[in-house]
Amino acid sequence: MGLLDGLRAVLGMRAETDAGRDADPDDLFGMSTAYLTMEADLGYESLDVGALCFSGVDSSDFRDAVDEVEAILEAGQEETGTDFSVTADDHGYHWVVLEDDDPEDLITSMHFAADTFIEHGYGSRLLAAVFAYADGDAASRRRDDAGGPSAMNGTAYWIYSFRRGRFYPFAPRSGRERDSSAEFTLESALDGELEIEREKEYWYPLWPSEGGTHPWE
Repeated sequence: MGLLDGLRAVLGMRAETDAGRDADPDDLFGMSTAYLTMEADLGYESLDVGALCFSGVDSSDFRDAVDEVEAILEAGQEETGTDFSVTADDHGYHWVVLEDDDPEDLITSMHFAADTFIEHGYGSRLLAAVFAYADGDAASRRRDDAGGPSAMNGTAYWIYSFRRGRFYPFAPRSGRERDSSAEFTLESALDGELEIEREKEYWYPLWPSEGGTHPWE
């Protein structure tokens, strides 16, 4: 199974078949308290960036939906200060990338984007919402634009699977390794605060492209 097929299976078709409950974009607001726990209890800082992953449809109606997402985010940009872009990765998936140094505004903008897709009848195209964090040292390296594979060390993500309606942690390391210890620590700390994915087979890694440091790069 290739990377593209794996993403479709775990965050897409198989996840929908095995879904334990309906996904709800309101679940994203759970991150409003989770980021405080991440910082106070674990020493992780928000990297002030997150992204919404979706699979596209070759139709004018879907393009209109994406245009409305952009219009809504642009309209709210003056109030929230949330910068955004829409991009595609090397695997053919699309991302709404959001940047804001206020985690509350970042989460709210992510919710607006997801809700707009759902209102247009394209909720099934939503795959994941991704929130980026790093321990104190790693956060400083990332903000200093260190870049490169070493910038992954100390970085962690909370990923929300829309098809499963649950969150799971992802702690990538250089060489396409995962820090399982960090992931289990995150799971333990946020259990009860977020709806955690219990089935570890659905903790699918979202690796960046070669040379990238975030899943959407």
